[in-house]
Amino acid sequence: MNKPLRDVRSYRLPAEVVDPLRRGLPDVAVQTIAAITMEVPAYAEAFAGELGHKIEKAVQAALGTFLNLVSRPGADPGTPLAAALEAAYALGRGEARSGRSLDALLAAYRVGARVAWRELAAISVGTGQPAATIADFAELVFAYIDELSAASVAGHADELAASGRIRLRHLQELAQTLVAGEPPHIVQAAAEQAEWTPPQTLTAIMLPERSARWVIDLLDPRTLQLPDAVPDLPGITVLLVPDPQGASRPHLTRLLSGHSAIIGPARPWLEAKSSLDRAIRVHDLSPPVAGAVVDTEDHLAGVVVTADPSALADLRARALAPLSGERGAAAAKLIETLRSWLLHHGRRDDVAAELFVHPQTVRYRMARLRELYGDKLRDPQWVLALTIALALPET
Repeated sequence: MNKPLRDVRSYRLPAEVVDPLRRGLPDVAVQTIAAITMEVPAYAEAFAGELGHKIEKAVQAALGTFLNLVSRPGADPGTPLAAALEAAYALGRGEARSGRSLDALLAAYRVGARVAWRELAAISVGTGQPAATIADFAELVFAYIDELSAASVAGHADELAASGRIRLRHLQELAQTLVAGEPPHIVQAAAEQAEWTPPQTLTAIMLPERSARWVIDLLDPRTLQLPDAVPDLPGITVLLVPDPQGASRPHLTRLLSGHSAIIGPARPWLEAKSSLDRAIRVHDLSPPVAGAVVDTEDHLAGVVVTADPSALADLRARALAPLSGERGAAAAKLIETLRSWLLHHGRRDDVAAELFVHPQTVRYRMARLRELYGDKLRDPQWVLALTIALALPET
């Protein structure tokens, strides 16, 4: 087990041991950088050129701080150690910003510790230091490297967490600009700030928040999420899913099975608001039953028919005016029969099957309707008007 760092602070190496080590630091730094470059491919390019020279200086400084700690017992180690740990923390943050993984960073520390100790030990052996001193020195070197490594790991984690929170906020801001229908230049600027690559299309999906948390990891990584995007529907989350049209749309429907979702149409990504608007319209017409998936493509007729509610009401009133003399249940049964007759193109048996009545009952009701409408039931314009007026059951 490595000695705690407090042993580094209190351990005393005489000047005749430290001075050769200090003189050898430049060469130790060069050997350390060369080994890391060879054994950790992620750093091969990063250590090249001017940057490599700066890193050599940083390695010399870190090892120099260690030698200061073990050669000045009684002195306050806080300032030099704090500076070294701060530099290591900053290194970790910088690595995260550069997109390098924690694995690469830890590998570099392991290689660096091994090579630095090998070179420093060779110097100590060359100056005739006893084995016990060299063994203690080895533990102190690795304890010090562990401290630097831990500081870098903390910096790396903190940077990832901070950058992740910032990017998540930018992605939510992008989603808000899309569903708000902001001008293209504003949306495109938001996409650039979020470092988000636009797809060809976006499809809006409305579903409960608890379901959104489960399915989002199964979707395209570019999927945007916006909780509470529909003020009138608390607890509903909107997902904007890239390019789920064509053959992938049935797969999306299966994926959402059991999650009470409504899938809007695919729209050019800058027009994502229209996909959400359609989903909201269909929700108002036909809210999903528990666990069901509603595809707005299956409700286009309803969306069209209800586009102007007042016009539909006027059309319905005009088309049903011949029934104004009928009352109560009798009028309702005639309207129900007329709607089914129109939808089934006058096929009496199909109408009877849908209404669960005898075909003779359909014959009787249609005779009454022909009395009331006369030749209008053979007029294409009236048939069209009645079909639109009765396209949806009255609610």
